[in-house]
Amino acid sequence: MNIELQGRKAIVTGSTAGIGRATAEGLARAGASVVINGRGNTRVDEAVLQMRQAFPESDISGIPADLSTAEGAEAFFVQAPDADILVNNLETAVLRDFIDTTDEDWLSIFQINVMSGVRMTRRYLPRMVRQGWGRVVFVSSESAVNIPKEMIDYGMTKTAQLAVSRGLAEAVAGTGVTVNAVLPGPTRSEILSNWIAAQAKDQGITREEAEQAFLKTARPTSHDRRGRQYDHLCVLGPGFCDHWRGSARGWRRGPLRRLAEGGH
Repeated sequence: MNIELQGRKAIVTGSTAGIGRATAEGLARAGASVVINGRGNTRVDEAVLQMRQAFPESDISGIPADLSTAEGAEAFFVQAPDADILVNNLETAVLRDFIDTTDEDWLSIFQINVMSGVRMTRRYLPRMVRQGWGRVVFVSSESAVNIPKEMIDYGMTKTAQLAVSRGLAEAVAGTGVTVNAVLPGPTRSEILSNWIAAQAKDQGITREEAEQAFLKTARPTSHDRRGRQYDHLCVLGPGFCDHWRGSARGWRRGPLRRLAEGGH
């Protein structure tokens, strides 16, 4: 599908690697000016350099900032005062027992996974509404509706993202701005890959065997029970694609899709 985003500025949070990086590359390929974000200068600079080499005709820039804090978000806004497309991808996850998850753990993951997107959207959404066009995407997870027992705090934040995106979609209905959430299934992120590698070593099995065991026992609702590399994310409205490999079972049917897409 040919997507034309010339003249549009896109911000993708948490985009030095993984899902965020793949999303940023897709937007650059479609012609958008793309702002890469990460917490550290080194990773941001590396990602920008690599993307400029891959897309020499594209406008690629990077802003290191910790968006889990209000101060970090404000520092980001100074350098990027406006955007046409916002992808709230920043997240973290830790596999741990519920009993061992402290108050500080709960508050920290909420700040990173939820409040970063709230801060970013609160900043950029009003201008999108004024100009009559804008796209906001929250990268949630199938864990929002199938809460993982080993990451209950993470699942909570992903459910919260659905609530925020749904409410915002209703708020901006009819303005030319859309707010959506997507629910990708298991992907070979750095966190999950490291955990699976550790499981394989502990159990004396191959990484592939450990991955399949994880998908069978911990993620049985994953669409095809295969951990996916990052595919593409582009929920940009009528005429654009809205695909994600490894999405939660039932994503394209009934209430789950309506909840995730925010109805608009």
